[in-house]
Amino acid sequence: MGNYLVAMEAAWLVRDVNEIDDAIGVAVSEAGKRLNSEGLEYVEVEVGATGCPACGEPFDSAFIAAQTSLVGLGLEMEVFNADNEEHASRIAKSEVGGALRDVPLSVSQVIETDEDE
Repeated sequence: MGNYLVAMEAAWLVRDVNEIDDAIGVAVSEAGKRLNSEGLEYVEVEVGATGCPACGEPFDSAFIAAQTSLVGLGLEMEVFNADNEEHASRIAKSEVGGALRDVPLSVSQVIETDEDE
């Protein structure tokens, strides 16, 4: 059994916004509130990054059209005593997915961590 850091991506829809910064703030805040209300304070929430197609530099994953924004969120959580990476991935997706119902969620990376951490 091992410990794993599981990184996930979530697509968060924010309505009635005009500015990217406002959309990002609302998305991070709403996701954090839903996770905390389910007792998942240990899940880290931040805005995701997308690489620029022209230069490759990362920028915030958010897009606004018609006062509606799609914000890509990055979520991370530590999973303890999982059998393997796939098991850790399923555990994390189940925990977070239960709190963020109706939010598209995918696992982007799983990293095995030291048992001492």
